[in-house]
Amino acid sequence: MHITREALSPVVPKRPTPWWSAPALWLAMITMGLMAGLFYAFAVAVMPALAGADDRTFVLVMQKINRTIENPVFFVTFFGAFVFTGAAAIARHRLGARAAARWILAALALYIVALAITMGVNVPLNEELARAGDPARIADLAKVRGEFEGVWVPANVARALACTLAVACLARATTPRVRAGRS
Repeated sequence: MHITREALSPVVPKRPTPWWSAPALWLAMITMGLMAGLFYAFAVAVMPALAGADDRTFVLVMQKINRTIENPVFFVTFFGAFVFTGAAAIARHRLGARAAARWILAALALYIVALAITMGVNVPLNEELARAGDPARIADLAKVRGEFEGVWVPANVARALACTLAVACLARATTPRVRAGRS
């Protein structure tokens, strides 16, 4: 009787693919891309445009933007990038796609950096700007603006960079080489 190597190998049942695996990764890429684009737009268009505005206009516009952005669509995107990226990492790990899972986890780590910057720097500055009150009644608009703009702008650039790198990591997770487990 001849016994082959395959006969001696343990039979490992293939794990079923979670139905949410592909949608989670696509939703992660979409929401992360939207967040990267939002922060990028502020970095290259909104803040440079406002840099040329007078202090009253700057404060007024930023107060309005900060109120307006707090809406359901923004919150779904903002928190969705975290949730969908985490779900995609879990799904890929469960599928045994360890290389893809590592790239997705890298994206998640980068987004956590962006969240930390947002919650630790940008949001407190937004709240402080709101507490300053009506720009028509602020005694020293230049001071209020300077304390806000000087910190908010570089923090936004940092979170734009973190989200852009996260998108690159998610894209890398979808490449054939990574899907095959070779990178």
